[in-house]
Amino acid sequence: MTSDPQAVRPDDPVGTTTYSTNPSSTNPGKVAFASFIGTTVEWYDYFLFGTAAVLVLNDQFFPSLDPLAGQLASLSTFAVAFVARPLGGVIFGHFGDKLSRKSMLVLSLLMMGIATFAIGLLPGYSTIGVAAPIFLVLLRVIQGFGVGGEWGGAVLMAVEHAPPHKKAFYGAWPQAGVPAGSVLSSLVFFLVQLMPDEQFMSWGWRIPFLISAVLVLIGLFIRLRLTESPELNEVKEEKKVASLPFLELFKTSKKSLLIGIFCLVGSNTLFYIASVYLLSYAPESTGLNRGEVLLAIAIGASFDVIAIPLVAIFADRHGKRTMMLVGSLVTAVAAIPIFWAVNTGTFLGAVLAMIIAFPVAHSIVYATSSGFISGLFDPEVRYTGASISYQVGGLISSAPAPVISVLLFTTFESWVPVALYLVAANVLAGIFVLFDTRNRAMNE
Repeated sequence: MTSDPQAVRPDDPVGTTTYSTNPSSTNPGKVAFASFIGTTVEWYDYFLFGTAAVLVLNDQFFPSLDPLAGQLASLSTFAVAFVARPLGGVIFGHFGDKLSRKSMLVLSLLMMGIATFAIGLLPGYSTIGVAAPIFLVLLRVIQGFGVGGEWGGAVLMAVEHAPPHKKAFYGAWPQAGVPAGSVLSSLVFFLVQLMPDEQFMSWGWRIPFLISAVLVLIGLFIRLRLTESPELNEVKEEKKVASLPFLELFKTSKKSLLIGIFCLVGSNTLFYIASVYLLSYAPESTGLNRGEVLLAIAIGASFDVIAIPLVAIFADRHGKRTMMLVGSLVTAVAAIPIFWAVNTGTFLGAVLAMIIAFPVAHSIVYATSSGFISGLFDPEVRYTGASISYQVGGLISSAPAPVISVLLFTTFESWVPVALYLVAANVLAGIFVLFDTRNRAMNE
């Protein structure tokens, strides 16, 4: 493959690799759209479990526990996937850096789809006893392993097919697939929870998991039509493929890895407090019913889908590091207003809270993070570096957010410590972003 020297820009946001202008490469817009659809399907599957963990899984799989212990056990089952995600990131990253970004994306989607469909068929505790929660945890681990390879591959396919001056914009489309998956899962659960409680609790909750099979087939069809990353092809042609990307990453990019891990802790904490914790907090503490909260989440996340690519335009123009810092500051400031709005106990208040949480606060960091994290690593270790950064960051911030929030509220009987926890997470993220020099240098 040859590269056009005129396509090299001094502000190239992804390493120093030239952008291939080979006409055989897939159109960047098509790749970004395909990444968006596939990511939407995969995260729909992933978020179903979070919603079900709050609404139904404690009754179906942990009925012998008291309500608080059952809720914590159910949320812990939700969190166990985050332990598997870094391992998935390492394995998928290894083969994605050595063999193929595209193949790893297809495999991750297939793995997620099979696990999600199986959860929909899994008998409850009343039918098979203690085997039920054991199989539930196992399937959740498979989900986590699959999604561990999803983010890095989807983002890199979009970013590495994109022209240098629009990498944040195209890289934001798979990011938009995450709230889009949240919208789909929230809306589907909103519809099935309208069933009589007895029917919903006995079999209705399984419907969202079973229909994911159709969505996965659509996602597979789209992803199989993609071409391989042009930057990976260049790495192969120049014989720069790392023999062990994981070890090479730790030899050459330790600082970048730490920045990548911690840069999203604030945004992750916000997302899982808003989309998981508030789903239990609001009905119990404000009088809102679960349907109103689910609908509010879907509305807020819908605006997030629109906001993410729009914010990415500013990231391409003004610098990704700058936008990451702005996003951390905005999210910290938004923490208390989010709870004020929810605590009105009105549907409009819940919608306002989710709009503040998602399109106003979450979109700024999340839209920028794909290009920002990709820019921390060279192409030969980029899939591994980006995947480990995102997944370990999720393990230390996303996974514990709902559990920590429940414990803080139970201990202090106030939402204020939960809001302050969100503020602290964003301050920490901003501090690590300040240490980045690669993305800053590329925008000077």
